[in-house]
Amino acid sequence: MLNEKKLSEEFGVSRTPVREIFLKLEWEKLVTIMPRAGIMVTKVDFQELHDVYQVRLNLSYTLGKMAATRITEQQIDEMKRLRDECLELTDTSDYRRLVGIDLRLRKIISTAANNKSLAEITDYLYNQTQRFWFMVFNKVDFNLLINDEVKEIEEGIKVFTERDPEKAGEYRRRMIEQSMEQIVRMFGY
Repeated sequence: MLNEKKLSEEFGVSRTPVREIFLKLEWEKLVTIMPRAGIMVTKVDFQELHDVYQVRLNLSYTLGKMAATRITEQQIDEMKRLRDECLELTDTSDYRRLVGIDLRLRKIISTAANNKSLAEITDYLYNQTQRFWFMVFNKVDFNLLINDEVKEIEEGIKVFTERDPEKAGEYRRRMIEQSMEQIVRMFGY
């Protein structure tokens, strides 16, 4: 259960922005608002998680293809900086920073694709799957996560430098498939 008043006090803001965030989280099916009872974080449903990943497969493919034809050298340079920043996390267990790097990578790609609707949909779906990873981070070797993220970024740099839409689409789809496979290996779903 989450408490709107306590969270507003903790973050030093009025209750209005906290309430607005909860409404957005409810729309994203991440919390349930129960009038006069409180706000509860929703449970992770593995079938729904699987369904979300299936949708992400195709949307990520489209996003990658679009980004390949529009990505700039500055965006590719930013990916290189993300790779270096990711490598600095080795042996730190700084999960929040790793998630931040992953979010920034996706932001670079969605910005390059230059399609606001597609970016909003993929962000929504990403958030659905990301909360699962926050639940299991402590069950996974952190340096293994770093290696996976570095490989993902390096492959992205390569395919986007080539500016081949088909390769970029397949790269994005493969990243989603690998994430799905990790869940299956860890939990047998």
